[in-house]
Amino acid sequence: MKEISVSELQQWKEEGKDFQLIDVREPFEYEMSNIQGENIPLAGVVIEADKISKEKPVVMQCRSGARSAAAINQLEQNLGYSNLYNLKGGILAWAAEIDDSIQVY
Repeated sequence: MKEISVSELQQWKEEGKDFQLIDVREPFEYEMSNIQGENIPLAGVVIEADKISKEKPVVMQCRSGARSAAAINQLEQNLGYSNLYNLKGGILAWAAEIDDSIQVY
């Protein structure tokens, strides 16, 4: 599984790189704190796969990286995705290394 660090993701954002960010946490978690990804909860990732690009890099993120890894496994094994990156450490790492104003739980 390909991974990306929060500093690499920040660099992609600063460079204006064309990528998609998917947050697989539950809506209440997303409302509490997010980094402007599209919210598709883990349970709906396969059902809503048509919203997830196969044409450009896609970064999957959650709280710590476990649910996003599960989402990537589902998409790669069941639907043949090969352009997915797991955000190492999830939003906890983002809050610790990039933006300490992000509310964590």
